[in-house]
Amino acid sequence: MSDLERANQLRAAYDEAVVQEGKELAGPFMTVSGRPIDRLYDATDVAHIDYERDINLPGNYPYTRSIHRTGYRGKPWTIRMFSGFGSVEETNQRYKDLLATGNNGLSIAFDMPTLMGYDHDEPWAEGEFGSCGVAVDSLTDMEMLLDGLPLDRITTSMTINSPAPVVWALFIAAAEKRGVPRAKLAGTLQNDILKEYIAQNEYIYDPAASMRLVTDTIEFAAKEMPLWNPVSVSGYHIREAGATAAQELAFTLADGIEYVKWGLARGMDIDSFAPRISFFFNSHNDFFEEVAKFRAARRIWARQMRERFGAKNPRSWLMRFHTQTAGVSLTEQQPEVNLVRVAIQALAAVMGGTQSLHTDAMDEAIALPSDKAARLAVRTQQVILHESGVSNTIDPLGGSYFVEKLTSEMEKDVLDYFDKIEALGGVIPAIETGFFQKEIADASARFQFEVDTRDRIVVGVNDYLMDEQPDIPILKFDPEGEKRHLARLKKHKAERDAARHAAALAALEEASRDANANTMPYIIDAVNAGATVGEVCNLWRRVFGEYKEQVVV
Repeated sequence: MSDLERANQLRAAYDEAVVQEGKELAGPFMTVSGRPIDRLYDATDVAHIDYERDINLPGNYPYTRSIHRTGYRGKPWTIRMFSGFGSVEETNQRYKDLLATGNNGLSIAFDMPTLMGYDHDEPWAEGEFGSCGVAVDSLTDMEMLLDGLPLDRITTSMTINSPAPVVWALFIAAAEKRGVPRAKLAGTLQNDILKEYIAQNEYIYDPAASMRLVTDTIEFAAKEMPLWNPVSVSGYHIREAGATAAQELAFTLADGIEYVKWGLARGMDIDSFAPRISFFFNSHNDFFEEVAKFRAARRIWARQMRERFGAKNPRSWLMRFHTQTAGVSLTEQQPEVNLVRVAIQALAAVMGGTQSLHTDAMDEAIALPSDKAARLAVRTQQVILHESGVSNTIDPLGGSYFVEKLTSEMEKDVLDYFDKIEALGGVIPAIETGFFQKEIADASARFQFEVDTRDRIVVGVNDYLMDEQPDIPILKFDPEGEKRHLARLKKHKAERDAARHAAALAALEEASRDANANTMPYIIDAVNAGATVGEVCNLWRRVFGEYKEQVVV
């Protein structure tokens, strides 16, 4: 009798004994995503796995265990806290405080007018100043936002999508005015417009026009900014909209593949840009499912890049990703409990091998984080790094029957979704027919039904309730911040060289209408001539039009 036959025999006897004993609860036993979980995993669950092809050693293809041979023993993950609120002056001070606390990377959040490509003196911006991030309209604003920050020694991430090319141009122009050449700037532009159509709805132009602009940034970065990631393909927002772990991974990787296709169609060699495509994932409450998701992500991307697209440079096979803990899991009720949720989520991200991490603050279900809550969020990562011992060894859950089976199941689910998307004609047709949106809506409704029926317990929400009101200090903005901002914007527009400004915008419009031109150099010229975010985006509204999503029933 072989070892596997004996393992099957032992498993059958065990299952029969459990049933006869009759002590197992009714369940349901399932992950946050609704994946059924067996009572036990053993050698029979991993018999199909080829160790070298499917797992291998850290730093070896397909990188299931780690993209680096030494894991965190060689370099700890980057503590990169997402922050931005109100005025550029307040946000600049928060960044300096975060760096003093132990951050070694910055992540900039922008407010809604900036995200939607409007200047703050436009009617569309009224009442939205600084409400979910920092307000940035002009090069003057960006210079103040970055004042005193060591741009040549840290990496900077910017969460911006439709207006990403112009906000990136502001960053490049501000750095160069400081004497930091663009080739030495390191960081990440989110710039993932596809997930906006799928989940977040912060888009302006139609998908094809938007993809043209994204491809311009990819090409520009490949030629002039070797340390910059021009796209951070973002599953985070897909998960926040209600997707399962498998949907988050499948839809994110499908988007990443679509960016690769557009780069290749532009005539670029895959190895010239694939190494600079990064990813951004959510880390939710189900610890083992999240670890499996991160491990599967590396494996799938490596295989797609090498085996499907023929990338030759091993760096093109590597999936590098940032992780943020699950904002959607945070509760207004008993907000201190969020510290526990975030610690578990952060630990899963670390055990899954993330390259950088943001930990949500306990009060984010109520308001933007207070100073104390933001500091505790940073301390959570530092405790994991220095006190938990999990960074001592690489992929400590590798070889677990349970985790390896979950990793394989996650990979299969993702590949099944790839087939469905391809059958619809690809990512953009799938967006236009509402496929992604319906899949996410159905998953979100299922989860909410489980909470409503108490099949799924959310501590403090549908069980373990308390009557007391949360005693959490709410962050308050400087009430004069908006007045200062609008006065600065008015002054900026009044003092710029009108002829130079007009000529730069005219050149940008001509380049935007030319499908063969890369718009990035023209955008940088325009912002250096005083053009604002709203002016450039309104120019593109005239050139490309505005996209209206079809209602899918």
